[in-house]
Amino acid sequence: MDHNTKNMSLALFFTVGISLERWHHLGMIDREVTFYNELSKHFQRIYLFTYGNREDLKFSPYLRENIKIIPNERSLNPFLYSILIPFMHRKILKSVDVVKTNQMMGSWSAVLSRYLNKNVLIVRTGYVLSLFKNDWISRLIERFAYRNADGIITSSLRGYDYIEEKYSPKGLHYAIPNYVETERFRPLNMNKDETSLCFVGRLTRQKNLFALIEALKGLPYSLNIIGTGELKEELEKFAEENDCNVHFMGNIANQDLPPVLNKHEIFILPSMYEGMPKTLLEAMSCALPVIGTNVEGIKEVITPGHDGILCGIDSDSISKAIVMLMEDDDLRIKLRKNARHTIIDKYSLKKVFQNELELIKKISVG
Repeated sequence: MDHNTKNMSLALFFTVGISLERWHHLGMIDREVTFYNELSKHFQRIYLFTYGNREDLKFSPYLRENIKIIPNERSLNPFLYSILIPFMHRKILKSVDVVKTNQMMGSWSAVLSRYLNKNVLIVRTGYVLSLFKNDWISRLIERFAYRNADGIITSSLRGYDYIEEKYSPKGLHYAIPNYVETERFRPLNMNKDETSLCFVGRLTRQKNLFALIEALKGLPYSLNIIGTGELKEELEKFAEENDCNVHFMGNIANQDLPPVLNKHEIFILPSMYEGMPKTLLEAMSCALPVIGTNVEGIKEVITPGHDGILCGIDSDSISKAIVMLMEDDDLRIKLRKNARHTIIDKYSLKKVFQNELELIKKISVG
């Protein structure tokens, strides 16, 4: 089947304001480019339209030779640049067969290119914008994108159903989850801190970390928080006031996370809502017993009692789940085994990649 796409080219439009430099700063660049390095084996050329300046070009060594970075060389205002991309880079985009969005913010660049340059359009989102930010602007952006898409990729089943009901898109629509590099994120034979929990993510209200810290009050367990965000100082103060054993470790590059995850007994994600949480998938791939709140995005991944535990978003419910799992050795052993199997069966890079390549072929080469 490969000959169908070998002579084709694809352009990925980054989220407005996002650059390779930003991915690198957040420790995400290895994870994010892995998929496109794999996809490039099936295409003649892939273009990455980023919002970074020429400094983004220094990340070329992360990419295969047939992937070209197209930066915002003039450092134009990101929103203005998002409108101008299809015009400023029309020479390149006229030769591109497929244009694809990375998230909904900035999707209009790809839609404009579709009309100006006659590309095939794939609208991919890791989360549904209007489910996170329910305002008329979000809905207008989504309607413009989905009504013009030839193919749609949604990472969660809830998002899939929502888009189908709200926008009735005509394009071919696939529910394709986020992927995990299961060979990188795997169980490692190393000593664990048997009283430790870890969280990985942004330090924002959405992640519900005040409730998590409060849940640890009076318990003999430690929590390592990996990530940065605007609530860091408030959370540090809250942990100190409640005499909780919490350590703030800052950002850790994605490629360095597997041994860090493997040192912990439990992974916990106490969010108030999620799209398709990569950190949860990566922890499960490392065979960690996981606790997640019973909210959209998390409950789609975890089968309670089989490969993880679900709890409420309140501190009391979180606390009870932590104690139950910490005190049940047999349950933790069961969850470790099943969590790893779940990821390999449903979320491996190979499986996700094959599904996306199938969609591309169906809408572009028939």
